[in-house]
Amino acid sequence: MSEPRYFTVAEANALLPTLKPLLSKLLQRRALVSISAQNLGSQLQETYANIGGPEISDMTRDFAAIQILIDEILSYGCVLKDLNGGLIDFLSEQDGRIVYLCWKYDEPEVQHYHELNAGFAGREPL
Repeated sequence: MSEPRYFTVAEANALLPTLKPLLSKLLQRRALVSISAQNLGSQLQETYANIGGPEISDMTRDFAAIQILIDEILSYGCVLKDLNGGLIDFLSEQDGRIVYLCWKYDEPEVQHYHELNAGFAGREPL
């Protein structure tokens, strides 16, 4: 296992133009899977049919695409904390403490941090 990557605020912000399109694609794929799952569930309830067909193939393809996008995001050394909220953390050292810089998809830049065990609810402004 490789050593964790530590980011400065500037390094994390510099990575956002790369991460934003990946996260956008990831959120879109997740939405497609959710819709496919709802449609498949409705069809199965109505017909009690055998599982299979194009819906399963589409979902399998979407899950594979999601995993590829997640792997690419993680390859930069950041942590995907919440796919639903588009939340990414960056390990950092601030004032002699190890913390996570915290960025949410709809935010223009990294503006918050939190202690390692605090999570999103413990976010503080930089």
